[in-house]
Amino acid sequence: MLRHLPVAALLAALLNGPSGATAAEPPTMASLAWLAGCWNSEGGEAGSGEFWTPLAGDTLFGVSRTVRDGRTVAHEFVQIRPQPDGAIAYIALPSGQAEAAFRLVSVDGRQAVFENPDHDFPQRIAYRLDDGGRLAAWIEGTMDGATRRVDFPMTRADCEPAPTAD
Repeated sequence: MLRHLPVAALLAALLNGPSGATAAEPPTMASLAWLAGCWNSEGGEAGSGEFWTPLAGDTLFGVSRTVRDGRTVAHEFVQIRPQPDGAIAYIALPSGQAEAAFRLVSVDGRQAVFENPDHDFPQRIAYRLDDGGRLAAWIEGTMDGATRRVDFPMTRADCEPAPTAD
């Protein structure tokens, strides 16, 4: 019986992975802290972009604004926070629309992808922080049977407001 022990140990190691290995740890809010800061929309009118608060209280808060012809034409309030089941969700409240939640499905370094397959459009929201301070954001999914993707390229901005003349 003892002569079969090495084979059994080898089989167990192959099935269970290396000794001491644990299953991949679920993402934490700290793994998304790189999103914090001010971001200007590339090619957008002044004032267009996103602002993400620093991580505190296990929550990131974000706000986006789109300005055209000197007027805000769209905005969105966002929370990224853990849910009661432990999953992390991106909870969006866009102007003129109902709140929608998207679960974090992957985080890899400085890229995060959130999904809600039951949402009309988009079904996926993603952010990637590139080298050089560029934030690539996009939404994608299916609308009217066609796959769509909308990109929102942004660059890091100074969060201090410019002084105004009195």
